[in-house]
Amino acid sequence: MSKETKYVAKIADESGFIHYSDEEHDVWRQLYARQEVNLPGRACKEYIYGIEALNLPKDRIPQLSEIDSVLMETTGWKTEPVPALISFGRFFELLASKRFPVATFIRSKEDFDYLQEPDIFHEIFGHCPLLTNPSFANFSHVYGQLGLAATKQERVFLARLYWFTVEFGLMQGKGEELNIYGGGILSSPGETLYAMDNIPERKEFDLVTVMRTPYRIDIMQPIYYVIENISFLDEVVKMDIMAAVKKAQELGLFAPKFEPKAKAS
Repeated sequence: MSKETKYVAKIADESGFIHYSDEEHDVWRQLYARQEVNLPGRACKEYIYGIEALNLPKDRIPQLSEIDSVLMETTGWKTEPVPALISFGRFFELLASKRFPVATFIRSKEDFDYLQEPDIFHEIFGHCPLLTNPSFANFSHVYGQLGLAATKQERVFLARLYWFTVEFGLMQGKGEELNIYGGGILSSPGETLYAMDNIPERKEFDLVTVMRTPYRIDIMQPIYYVIENISFLDEVVKMDIMAAVKKAQELGLFAPKFEPKAKAS
């Protein structure tokens, strides 16, 4: 989260309004239209409910106040405008206080298909709909509290838990279809189709196993962890997560299922 970025977050005016250009609104419109068609039958029902509750505009970037009014009413959360990249400490601090960080810039058309930094489309379209769900919202809150109190070394293992749930989580109840709840998938057309294909490996969620699994941010995920339903996140919260961190530290990481990232020359 400390790496450099070419993007600069938008600052709200005195009334709290963030001004975006017509070109920026058009990027949102294109991103929304491209991904909207992929959601039916793939996104979990809790996400669909959330996106309907937020009533996201399809032709413009929403104001954070529009999102906040719904989140506050449903789960007591609100968004927090942040720069393009923030520290782990700030990230955990915000989640611990039920504030979801939203970088207030949107990607350029040059980065339309892939962006390393989370932009406002990823944060609002990918994550905010599920923050209307009590189980998901509570998991995010407890996760923030744990991360805030964790050491730097422990946070690395906690990051894997977040990655394989909030960002790239799948769910499948007994006798039910596979669905997506991870915002990193839901905001990416390519990953949405790939995750639901028969190519990647899928495993039943196990807390210690998840924390021992390496990942790369710039590739399609070779492995996904599957929970039964969104309420399972309530069960995860009841687990001794920090004891699982220590266990994962003792056992060490699994061999990665991907090639190492090539170093820049």
